[in-house]
Formats: sequence, structure tokens, C-alpha cells
Amino acid sequence: MQLPYDRVLRGNLVLPDGILKDGYVAVRGESIAAIGAGELPPAKQVDDFSGRTILPGLVDGHMHTGSAIGWPGIEGATMSAAAGGVTTVCDMPYDIPRAVTSAAIFHEKVEAVHQLSHVDVALYGTIRKTGGIDEIAGLAEAGASAFKLSTYEYDAVRFPRIDHPTMVAAFREIAKTGLMVAVHNEDQELVERLTAEAKASGRVDPIMHARTRPPLAETMADLEIFEIGLETGAHVHIAHSSVARGFEIAESFRAMGAKASGEACIQYLCMTEEDLVRLKGFGKCNPPFRTAEEVERMWAALVAGKMAYVSTDHAPWQREKKLGDDIFACGAGLTGMQSYAPLMYSMLVERGLPLTLMAKYCAENTARYHGLFPKKGAIRLGSDADLLVMEEGDFTFDEATIQDRPDARWSPYHGRPMKARVAATYLRGAQVWDGATVLAKPGQGRFVPRQHRESVLG
Repeated sequence: MQLPYDRVLRGNLVLPDGILKDGYVAVRGESIAAIGAGELPPAKQVDDFSGRTILPGLVDGHMHTGSAIGWPGIEGATMSAAAGGVTTVCDMPYDIPRAVTSAAIFHEKVEAVHQLSHVDVALYGTIRKTGGIDEIAGLAEAGASAFKLSTYEYDAVRFPRIDHPTMVAAFREIAKTGLMVAVHNEDQELVERLTAEAKASGRVDPIMHARTRPPLAETMADLEIFEIGLETGAHVHIAHSSVARGFEIAESFRAMGAKASGEACIQYLCMTEEDLVRLKGFGKCNPPFRTAEEVERMWAALVAGKMAYVSTDHAPWQREKKLGDDIFACGAGLTGMQSYAPLMYSMLVERGLPLTLMAKYCAENTARYHGLFPKKGAIRLGSDADLLVMEEGDFTFDEATIQDRPDARWSPYHGRPMKARVAATYLRGAQVWDGATVLAKPGQGRFVPRQHRESVLG
């Protein structure tokens, strides 16, 4: 006699190979135990989402819980994740007051995750500005999903620029681990000179943020990091390309035998320079928004399969740090976690593109690049029962509903019409969001170590 499943969800399932209308996914323990259509199997609980869309829980490959207030930020950012259908976040290492530059710090952060997180968390590691190469192997052994370095310095301790000789040595060591190294890709000399000239001329209005960080600042950095990757054998990844040319450069290096890839953040698929002018500090991120024409080129790159995945670069700065008339004095970074699923869903519907692209670029591919697949990233047998339920309709995103500390309840997408909302989120078979309330408790989320050392690029 067949034992009943713990839970069965019915709805339109977005599977890796297509959409199963009026299907079901059955959960036993924390895993997906059956997928099918027709008569539901026996279960202790049935959650009927007929007519709604069930996607794999999203995997955000790029976000910052600790850049604004340190590790306590894990709690609020992962509440936003649960409410936004994001069941696994890959958290950047540039935390206050110190970056994750050793296995000892890494283990401390894992403990913070186990105390504070509402969803599952993978972690990046990084290196110190000088002398940190010998910590790389230990960080990989501790379970880091990837490394992150920068060609641009925001803080010598927390977010340093890594010089070329150190980067070559670091890439050689990271290549031995098989892990990806993502790089913040902006040329320091160019940005600093343009910024100084803008300030000297009295131009501190919002558009100058884009003018002082032109596409050239990105593509120059892309070329140098991919050249070092080609030399060292490391899998080098653009942490955020705001221009489609970044993906073309990566593709050209792959043709030369390099392991080269890049991601787009969701804002570069919809926001333009006009939005930067309108939003002022609340639209400031690095790299900045580009032109409407560039947005179209970015979509062409996504549809052509040139991107690795789409992320949020969620960085919930305090509201006060986004205010003021001097754009250079405002903090750089956007909130994007709770708006991630509704926004991506809406843009695909508006463009007449299949929802399978959302499952691929916002869940499965991300899990693959971070070594979390097949545990995470897809509705498939044996995977964690991480699920996102979307309800179609006419909605408006309201920043007041953001699940986070009060000073992080702001959004560049406030007031944007949405074609769907997150009706429910499930983490390892347990419901953590019911459409109105985060049901998860701090510590319900777990640290997810990288599952293997194979590179998705071979």
C-alpha cells in the first residue's frame, strides 16, 4: 500500500523542459518525490493552486545581506526573499565590518545564517587586498559557492580593488578549486577621473552617475579579467553586465578556450537613464542604468542564451543613504528581492516570452553556476521541494509591503504595474510565505554548501 505524501501541490508546473498544465508535485520530507498530472495521489495535505503557476523557488546568485548593517541584515533580507519567492540566496562576502576572507570568518557567518535566515543561503568568499591568497583553499573547503573580487575599490578592507599581480595569483589558486570567480567590473582610473571632472564642474545631478561610469569602464574591466582567466584557467564571471557587449566578450573568450561567463541584474532588463533621473539616489547602482536601446540589446542577449543567469544585486541600504541632491554622495545599490519574481514574470508576459525562461535564468542556471544543482533550482525528482506559486492578475508593487526593517522598505519599482504576485513560497516542503505573511522563523533557513567542484563550463 502506498504511503501518503506529506503534501501535494496542484497547478501549472514550470518544468525544465516545458509547462505541465494542471499538474501536481508531491513532497515527502524535504524533497520532491513525484511529479505528474491527473488524479492526485494520496497526501496528508493538498494545496490546490489550480490555474496558478508553480515554478521552482528562485535562486538569486548575487545579493548583499551584510553590506549595510552587517550580519544582522541576513534576517530582513531573507524575509524579503521568502516573500519574493526566492528560496536560495547566494550572499556576497563584502560585509560590515569585515569581508569573508578566511575559513574562520566563513564559519562564523554560517552560524549567523543558522540563527537568522528565513531561506537557504549559499556564500561567496573573497580575499584581502594583500596577502590573502593562502586562504582560498580553506574557503573552498568550507563550502563557498563562488569567489568575488573587484577591479574597483569601495573600501580598502570591506570591498578592495585587487591589483593585477594579486589577481593573477588569486585566479591561479581559485582555478585549482574549480569554483567560479565573479568580478565587480569597473575600471577605477576611468571612473575616478570622470567623477573628479564632474564634481569640479559642479555637475552632481543624477545623470552624472551614468556619465562618469560609461560602458567603456565596464568593457575595459571585462577584457582584463577574461585575459587573466584565459592565462590562469580560472572560470571568470562578470558579476553584473549592464551592457550586452559584456556577454559578447565572454562568448569570444569561450571560443578561445577560456571559461568566461556573465550575469545580468534584473534592473538592466528594464531600467533606463530616464529612470535614474526620476528616481535620483533610489535609482543609483553600479554599474548604472543604461539607455532604452541597451535594454533591448540585453533582452536579445538573454533570448539568444548568451547570459549565465539573472540576479538582483539586492543591497538594502538605509533610506537615508539614498537621499540628497548630490548623486555622488548617495549609496549605490537597490532593493530587489521581493520584486524579483513579480517583475521577471511581468516582463516575460509583456514581451510574449515563455515562463520557462524564468525557471532557467532565475533558478536552474544560477544553481548550476554555484554548484547547487540538482539539490536546488528545478522541479525535478529528488530536488529540494523549493517552490514558488505565482497568481496572475493586475497588481501594483507597493514598497510598503516589503518584508524587512523599516528603513529598507523602499524600491525603485514602487508603483510599477505587475502581471502577477507571489501567492505562496515553499522551502524544502514547508510553506514560508502565504501571500501576506512570512511564515518562516529566523533560523529556518540553512547554509547550503557547494555540492561539487565541477564547473558548469566544463
